[in-house]
Parts: sequence; structure tokens; C-alpha cells
Amino acid sequence: MRLLLDTHTLLWFYGGDESLPADLKEIIGDPANDCYISIASLWEITIKISLGKLEISTPITELFSFLERNQFWVVPIEFDHLLHLQKLPHHHKDPFDRLIIAQALSENLPIATKDQFFGHYGLTTQW
Repeated sequence: MRLLLDTHTLLWFYGGDESLPADLKEIIGDPANDCYISIASLWEITIKISLGKLEISTPITELFSFLERNQFWVVPIEFDHLLHLQKLPHHHKDPFDRLIIAQALSENLPIATKDQFFGHYGLTTQW
């Protein structure tokens, strides 16, 4: 299975948050599945930490190491993603989420998210 994690999903998995459903935790933790993280999520996390709007229990470098150790694939921003982004209807205003949605559409990836707005874009979501 291939799965793109929304920012909150990544943070909840990394932090062991009980808000993440157990079956989704199993899917993400299963090495047979390919889990993807948008560079936009890492950018969002970095910005929010620097602004004091987000705290994580470890230095951000440990989060990055965790992603590498657990073989999460980081999705860079490609031209095709930006073309999809430009065409998106404005169901959602968050620029990070919009880029993640565009990447999911471009790469044909389902998204692990609790955000109900993602479904308005015709994406497959997992929660």
C-alpha cells in the first residue's frame, strides 16, 4: 500500500498520539507499505516550531532522522504538483494542505488525514 501522510498524521504517529486510529497506526508502521511525507509538511512543521505555534518532544533533526530510519519517502515539490495546485478549487484555504492535496492528485496517492476538506477534491482518504 502507498500512503501520503498529512502533517497532523505524521506528528501523531511520531508522537504516539492516541488520536491516531490503531488500524492506521498499523498501516503506517508496516514496513511492507510505502509511506510518503510531503516536503510541505516538513516545511510547515519547521515554520510552526520557529514561530512557537508547535512544540514537539525532540529536536526537529530527530524527526528527520526518524523519517530516514523508518524509510518514509519525502515528496519534493515538482512542476506538475504546482500545475495541479493552480487548478484546485478553493474548498480549502490552507496553503500547505493545498500543496499536499495537489501532490496526492499528481502522484495518485491516497492521503491519511482526519481533515474532511480533503475529500472535496476527489481524493481517496484513509482514517
